[in-house]
Amino acid sequence: MLKKDLLTETIEHIDITSFNPIGLIESMSKMSFSARELAAASMIFDQMVSDPACTIVLALAGSTSAGGCMNVYSDMIRYNMIDAVVATGASIVDMDFFEALGFKHYKGGTHIDDSVLRGAYVDRIYDTFIDETQLQECDSTVKKIADELSPRPYSSREFIQEMGRYLVSNSKKKNSLIQSAFEKNVPIFCPAFSDSSAGFGLVQHQTENPSSHVSIDSVKDFRELTRTKIESSDTGLLIIGGGVPKNFIQDVIICAEVLGKEVPMHKYAIQITVADVRDGACSSSTLKEARSWGKVDSGNDQMVFCEGTIAVPILAAYAYHRGNWKNRAGRNLANLF
Repeated sequence: MLKKDLLTETIEHIDITSFNPIGLIESMSKMSFSARELAAASMIFDQMVSDPACTIVLALAGSTSAGGCMNVYSDMIRYNMIDAVVATGASIVDMDFFEALGFKHYKGGTHIDDSVLRGAYVDRIYDTFIDETQLQECDSTVKKIADELSPRPYSSREFIQEMGRYLVSNSKKKNSLIQSAFEKNVPIFCPAFSDSSAGFGLVQHQTENPSSHVSIDSVKDFRELTRTKIESSDTGLLIIGGGVPKNFIQDVIICAEVLGKEVPMHKYAIQITVADVRDGACSSSTLKEARSWGKVDSGNDQMVFCEGTIAVPILAAYAYHRGNWKNRAGRNLANLF
């Protein structure tokens, strides 16, 4: 099977402005199970947006961006619902930056022989297909950006800011998460930045420049992200998936204490996940468990056990159509650095 036969129908990203779920959420709040969880989470997120003292952080893991939620996240930044982002490298580079360069994700399937995909140089994310050749062009663009920077250690936030600067002049898709964040002074942190196409590009860059090159300093990331908490005081978390981004943003409470700064636990927290709690994981613990570590306060937290491409658009659209974002000023946290 040829690549052109596999990559035929692109993923279309959902538009939260195009439908109003307020009535749906209000009805779901009177139901049970995941419906009531999602309704509660949507109302808590709208409460975050309405709280003038609250800084809102998006912790993003998994493949919801490639699956159709990419514009949801960039719109949340454009409408001042998100003040900082902590994400996996894949979400930021392989998905968002990739599409900003003009490439696409494609509708695929789960039953195809993956050796056929490999032969056609097509990668699979569950039922989503990606052109591997285009991903390698994404790698090369990361290398190009690194080649033009002064050789020194950078936090991932600093490097992603340079990616945003590059997109202002070179993007094929203007509403990417990276470019929207750059233009709104919203910092993006990727504590495992090299675990993505960025890693391949930076390896190429360092191989060609062994004695003088760009590197990524994850400790600097941690220090900078902790500073956003110290400067913000009250914070709310919207966690999609879990893993490193979730743990990283929760750990800033402890890090601030280590630095001798007394900061409050996260005032609000929502996690949307399908991870199981019984193996002690749940992508770095339930929110209730996080309270024992002094990370998340009680009262305004909600676990939603639902796949993200279902729950995220409804939650975000609820906040959009409620309209409280219209009275919310951007925090411009990137200016801290």
